[in-house]
Amino acid sequence: MSEASAKDLERDIDQTIARLGAVKAEIGRVIFGQQSVVEEVLTTLLAGGHTLLVGVPGLAKTKLAETLGRVLGLSEKRVQFTPDLMPGDIIGSEILEEDSGGRQHFRFIEGPIFAQLLMADEINRASPRTQAALLQAMQERKVTVAGHDHRLPAPFHVLATQNPIEQEGTYPLPEAQLDRFLMQVNIDYPSATAERQMMIATTTATEATPQQVLDGEQLMAMQALVRRLPVSESLIEAILSLVRAGRPETTTVDGVREQVAWGPGPRASQSLMLVTRVRALLDGRLAPSLDDLRALAAPVLRHRMAVTFAARADGISVDDVIDRLLRQVG
Repeated sequence: MSEASAKDLERDIDQTIARLGAVKAEIGRVIFGQQSVVEEVLTTLLAGGHTLLVGVPGLAKTKLAETLGRVLGLSEKRVQFTPDLMPGDIIGSEILEEDSGGRQHFRFIEGPIFAQLLMADEINRASPRTQAALLQAMQERKVTVAGHDHRLPAPFHVLATQNPIEQEGTYPLPEAQLDRFLMQVNIDYPSATAERQMMIATTTATEATPQQVLDGEQLMAMQALVRRLPVSESLIEAILSLVRAGRPETTTVDGVREQVAWGPGPRASQSLMLVTRVRALLDGRLAPSLDDLRALAAPVLRHRMAVTFAARADGISVDDVIDRLLRQVG
């Protein structure tokens, strides 16, 4: 990289860091006590990916989606997934119309998926057929109806939610679709201080309304900038070692071969390359480090791995395995 290009990159990074500081401050006026969750979801958006939010009801998942849409200047829509939801209810359908001359033609009516930020609430309650329709949109940024492709708005992101407790009447997401989510963000209960703030702020006559800080074009420019950030050779090797150590076929870590049923694929290493860069930006740094990898390994890997039945019987979770991988590899 030439000296002029390096200076341009440094200038763009400084401007982006300042804007991201304003974004986080604006979100913090509305969302209380979920700083790590906000940063992980924001990281996914800046990396150009989709997020799977896992948490019990009432933890402000929908509020977070609405706030992000407003602050980032994105058109936002919400779909409540149910067992009787059909693909056409999400992607849209064609209707037959007749003009004044009596000629008939089909017209495509867009579904709610034609938004820049789609909130897919309780995604695992929809049938596999409906999940497959969403899968194509997430991967290809388009939908196909009656043999015709329709491009989705840019940028396009999905925030999907799952309730980890109530699993009756659900359809578990297939591994191929889980892999389409850049990160799985687990949401825990807020601290007592944060819950007190939330209780007071949401029961008064007026609630804080977040203001727009960015727009879609600026978000996509930031996503392009993320891919320009330099990554050290040592971090590249650490990512590769971590991902390959999570696979029973290639691991060198004791116990993984017996405890892991299937491990992360190549998309996991690609995702880690992106999110470590984003975390550096959010922290005001010009390049990612091993600390970024350690902080984001779990949300990137936990939905791309599964432990064996014997491991579950012994009380071993995927996060336990990831912690061990980080201690020995990362």
